[in-house]
Amino acid sequence: MLGAELTISPEAAAAIAAAEAAEAESRAASDEGQTLPAVAAATGEDTVSRTDYENLKMERDQLLDRLARLQADFENARKRGERERLEFRDYATGSVVELFLPVLDNFELALKSGGTAEQLRSGVELIVKQMEDVLRQLQVQAVPAIGAEFDPRHHEALGSVERLDLPDQHVAEEIRRGYRLRERLLRPALVRVASNPKQASE
Repeated sequence: MLGAELTISPEAAAAIAAAEAAEAESRAASDEGQTLPAVAAATGEDTVSRTDYENLKMERDQLLDRLARLQADFENARKRGERERLEFRDYATGSVVELFLPVLDNFELALKSGGTAEQLRSGVELIVKQMEDVLRQLQVQAVPAIGAEFDPRHHEALGSVERLDLPDQHVAEEIRRGYRLRERLLRPALVRVASNPKQASE
């Protein structure tokens, strides 16, 4: 009937009231610039309470703070490692330079001396011997060259020379000495390689 009074069951009224309350709470949170996930109670699902939301927000802030601290610690560790590497390099360089300073002093004394050419030559030979001693202290060794079999890992060929007194493909002349630090090659020896046509024909 059109004129009859519309009646609502108590269960429907409770559902409408719960939905209106959830909507009002969500609107209030939105006004504060926050997000409160809420589901209408009328559907039978739970809602996220303000206490749960605040706890989640606090946990998020703590995680962000921890991340910022970890990033700062990582950056500090990187800078400290770089600083320690530079200090170690300076210390190692200083130790090597200190060994060569007496050699430099003797070169300067040789230049200031007014001796004969023969005396100057003898002085330079002594300085070369002193430098070789320093290199030995640093475990730097000369690469074997003259008479050794040519090895492209340790020798760099500048050319070949015909020699009957040496085996074919052996080093005949050393143009520039090569050096290695323990097993690490610092520079190859620059050499000329023997070409023995008699041996090659055999």
